[in-house]
Amino acid sequence: MDDNELYPIGDVARRTGLSVSAIRFYADAEVIAPTDVTDAGYRLYDVQAIARLELVRTLRELGAGLEDIRRLLADETTLRDLATAHLALVERQTRRLQARRAVLRTIVKQHTATEQVSLMHKLVSMSDDDRNRLIDDFWDEVTTGLNVHPAFAEQLHRMRPNLPEEPATEQLEAWIELADLVQDGDFRQAVRQFFHDSFAATSATRALEVTSPEMMEHIERRRLVEVEVSTARQSGMAPDSPEARELADRLVAVTAEFVAYAGGEYDVDEVRRHMAAPDRTSEAHRHAEEAVSRFGSVLDRYLSLIATIDGTPQPDPDEAVATEEWVAAALTADHKL
Repeated sequence: MDDNELYPIGDVARRTGLSVSAIRFYADAEVIAPTDVTDAGYRLYDVQAIARLELVRTLRELGAGLEDIRRLLADETTLRDLATAHLALVERQTRRLQARRAVLRTIVKQHTATEQVSLMHKLVSMSDDDRNRLIDDFWDEVTTGLNVHPAFAEQLHRMRPNLPEEPATEQLEAWIELADLVQDGDFRQAVRQFFHDSFAATSATRALEVTSPEMMEHIERRRLVEVEVSTARQSGMAPDSPEARELADRLVAVTAEFVAYAGGEYDVDEVRRHMAAPDRTSEAHRHAEEAVSRFGSVLDRYLSLIATIDGTPQPDPDEAVATEEWVAAALTADHKL
C-alpha cells in the first residue's frame, strides 16, 4: 500500500472491513475525516486514515464510545487509559453475565418458582458486605443464648464463604443455595438446637472453659498438624518412614496437650497407645463418632457449599479414618534410617 496514494471509499471499506455507510458516519461525526475530497465530492483516504479507521473499528467492537475514541485520536487520552477503563467495564459486564447464567442454570435445575427468580438474582448480585451480613445474621440467631465463650461464637461466624472476584458458575450456584439455606427457618432451628443440646448437660463454668480462646488455640494447633499428616498420607509418604514417625509423634504431642487442657490430665504415653491401636468399640470413641455424625448431619450441606464457593476440597468423612490408620501404622512401624 503506497503511503502517498489516496483510496476511494469503496476500497477503504474492503481494506478495513467497515461498510461504506459506517465510514461516512465516522466522517460526518468528525471521528475520522477523509484525507481529501474530489471535485465531484468523492471522499479519499490515505494509509494513515485507513489505519485509524481500522483502530476505530477494533475499539468499537470492544465497546468503546465515540467520545472516548475522539479523545484518543485527539491525543487527549492514551490507549492504555482507554483500555483500562473499558477492561473494567467488560469485567463488570462479565460478572453480571455470570450471575445471570448462574440464576438461569439454577432455575433449570431446581424448577424454580416464578416468585423466587427476582430473589435469586438479588442473592447472586450481593456485595461482599451484604453476603457477610447474611451469614452473620444466621450465626447470630443460632448462638443467641448459647452458654459458650464469645470466642467460640466468633469461630462459628468465621465459617463463611469467600466468593472470589471472578467466580465460576458453580460457585455462584452454590452461593445461591447457601444463601437460601441460611435463611431457611427449619435449618436455622436445627443448627441452633444442635449447639444448645451439645452444651445442655455441661455446667456453665465448664462450657466457658471448653469454648475459650485457649481451647480454640489447642484445637487449631491440632487441626494444622492433622492437615500436615493428611497431606503426607495423600502424597504417598510411607508410614514406616522416619518422616512419617516424626509427624505422628507431633500429632500425639498436640493431642495430649489438647486432652490435658480439656480433661486436666496429661498422659502422652496413654495418648500414644490409644492412637497406635485405636479402639473403635470403646464408649469414648462411640460418643466421639456420634458427636461428629450429629454435627455432620446438621451442617454437612453448609460445609459442602462453602467448600464449593471457596474452591477447596469437599469434606470427606472417610479421610479421618484413613488418617487415623496411617498414624497408627507410623507409630507401630519399625523405622529404619
